Amino acid sequence: MAVAPSSENLVALACANIGVGPGGTTHMLARAVIVDYRGRIIFDKYVLPTVPVTDYRTAMTGITAEDFTPGNTWRFQAVQQYIAQLLDKKILVGHSTWNDLSVLGIPHLAVNTRDVALYKPFRNALRSPHQIVGLQTLAWQLMCRRCQEGPHHPVENARVAMDLYRSDAENWESAISKNNWPCSLPPSTFSRCYY
Repeated sequence: MAVAPSSENLVALACANIGVGPGGTTHMLARAVIVDYRGRIIFDKYVLPTVPVTDYRTAMTGITAEDFTPGNTWRFQAVQQYIAQLLDKKILVGHSTWNDLSVLGIPHLAVNTRDVALYKPFRNALRSPHQIVGLQTLAWQLMCRRCQEGPHHPVENARVAMDLYRSDAENWESAISKNNWPCSLPPSTFSRCYY
């Protein structure tokens, strides 16, 4: 029988990004959210842009310039440091976690990552063993739960990722305890996000 990680050691991360640079194609962290095993918010902060924003991606993120008011935002370095400390020795749950870790500039221990986008049993259940399945599709197909119907909300995304993990945590942890890693590898261009 696999020993499941303590619920106190499990957190889910989701971020929202805005666009900077020509055409707004470069991601910049705009909001970071961490929830606990039960979906309670541990951290939810907007991040003060460090360079001029060229695209708030409002249709997707719901974020506007008005969200970055004094007292409502943290500096990037403060968010990065806080989250790095919070994630230390924790099991990180999320969807496409490499995107969040990359924009945060934080690496995380690969064996302490539970990425629902890479979990083979979820992919196989949807007959997409070699494709990354979106969070909205995973939630609907595996839990009959709607999400991301409007702008993507990081609190909702983190909670959905945690609930997906919880839905098959026993099998997930059992596979790991048998040295049978149940996830595909993230894209190789993001290998710096894991150690």
